[in-house]
Amino acid sequence: MISTGPRKRFPRSARVRTRAEYTTVFNGARRVSDPLMTLHWLKAETPARLGLAVSRKVDTRAVGRNRIKRVLRDAVRHLRADLAGGDYVVVARSAAKVAGNPQIREAFERLLRRAGALPAGGTDGTMPPRGGNRPSPSLNAPGGPPGRAEPAC
Repeated sequence: MISTGPRKRFPRSARVRTRAEYTTVFNGARRVSDPLMTLHWLKAETPARLGLAVSRKVDTRAVGRNRIKRVLRDAVRHLRADLAGGDYVVVARSAAKVAGNPQIREAFERLLRRAGALPAGGTDGTMPPRGGNRPSPSLNAPGGPPGRAEPAC
């Protein structure tokens, strides 16, 4: 196996680690839920830290639980600079077992936005923002969606 450089690990300073820290978050955090997971966020002035709770009830196989945790850690790794400070604990639900990696990531980002921990999505992508001032093409209007013929009268 060829190594392309040092591994980018999830540093200890970015993790909720002890039972006491988890208990503090569960007791005092704001909570938002989704069919795939629940997010507990305890706002603080410290940099964002992540804790994960993926039990055997979610998936009896360790490989399945580890996949869910890996996707969530990677999402935080990419979003950490934009996240509001504090401790985040994600409790996975059994629906996460059958969800794909993009679905898990999207659900996590959606929860962060609903909690107010992540700013609303920017317009840096190629798609226009939802609810923009551009009119949607009509099926019957000239210049409508390509591949659609106008109905003959």
